[in-house]
Order: sequence, then C-alpha cells, then structure tokens
Amino acid sequence: RVALLELMMVKVSDKNSVTREEMSVFVRYADFLAACFQEKCGAVLKLTAAADAEDEEALVTIRLLDVLCEMTSNNSQLEHLQAFPGLLETAVDTLRLTHLAGKQADNIFTATHAVTGQEEISHPAMGFKSHLIRLIGNLCYKNKENQDKV
Repeated sequence: RVALLELMMVKVSDKNSVTREEMSVFVRYADFLAACFQEKCGAVLKLTAAADAEDEEALVTIRLLDVLCEMTSNNSQLEHLQAFPGLLETAVDTLRLTHLAGKQADNIFTATHAVTGQEEISHPAMGFKSHLIRLIGNLCYKNKENQDKV
C-alpha cells in the first residue's frame, strides 16, 4: 500500500505529465483516499512509542496525507476535496492530538525534539504536523466556509 501511494504521489506531483483523463481518475480516487485518511489517522499516534516506528498503518496514513497534500495543491482536485465531509475536521483534530502527544512526553511529535542521530532524521513521522498544516491551509484556500470552521 505504501509503494502504491508513493507511485500515486509521484504521478500527482508531476503536473506536466498528467492528462485530463488521468486527472479525472485522481478526482474519483480522492474521495477514497480522504476516507481512508479519516479512518486511519489515529494510527500515526502509535509512533509516539519508539517501538512502533515501523507500524504499517501509520506509514500508510503518512503517505495518504502526502498524497492528499499534493492533490489539494492542484486546483482541479482542490474544490472537490474542500467539500469532502469531515476531512478538514479530521485534519484539525489529528493536528491537535499530535501536538498534545508531543507535549505529554518526549517523542517524535515534541516541538523541541532534538535531532541527534541519523535514525531520527529519517523517522517516517518527521514533518507530519507540517503536512497536516499544509493540508488544512490548502482546504481553507479561497474557501470562506472552511476558513470559518478553523
């Protein structure tokens, strides 16, 4: 699943090589990906424990977020995902939970997390909170209703 999402990420981020037909396929899959993200977003919180650094569900969720960020960076998919029920709320709630998890104990979500070794630099959750913020910003872009929710 992670490899498939990485392939989708490459295709979605390369806006020059995407045809109109492929773009319509991505829009149809956007609902599925958003629903999967909503369902699995709690799995990322397992990464607060060092032992769960390779949790497959968490890795899938991180890749789902990456793909959703890229999809919402494209105007043809943005409006569709801005209207997706509950996606914005899920992103905001997940950001709150990861921020709270970082405050409760020293882990990958801690704001003052010190990068001391190569292992931590390559941690799969590095940048997760910033990608959540990117998704929230994209979902609020030129959308008064979503801006008011946040």
